[in-house]
Amino acid sequence: MAELLCKFRIDFSDVVMIPDVQKKPREESVNEFNNLISKFEVIPEGENEEVEREDKEGCITESELVALREKTNRHIRLKELLLQHSKQASLIVMTLPMPVVGTVSAPLYMAWLETLTKDMPPFLLLRGNQSSVLTFYS
Repeated sequence: MAELLCKFRIDFSDVVMIPDVQKKPREESVNEFNNLISKFEVIPEGENEEVEREDKEGCITESELVALREKTNRHIRLKELLLQHSKQASLIVMTLPMPVVGTVSAPLYMAWLETLTKDMPPFLLLRGNQSSVLTFYS
């Protein structure tokens, strides 16, 4: 990482590798996330096919929460690590998590983003268009 930063002439003072991303998040962090999504209607399993809802876009299904539990836990854990290592930063730059259309609902995706950025220093989420623009790779 340090070598790449030098090649692209990006000034840095330190590179810290954080190995604990796969650890399970703390219970209080999970409770905060659950409190955040409680504002959205959570549709119980099987009921989402039976009941016609006009505002289904504003709902999170129980099956979606189960299917994306690992990804949700990773975002919650990232927030814990950001608080631990970057709370005093002037600016945090992070890759915008990519939503998979049809897999994650808008409320759940926005809850992930809120979880990552709430009570943090200025935060810049970046997303590219999948094509490399760095001449290092060409």
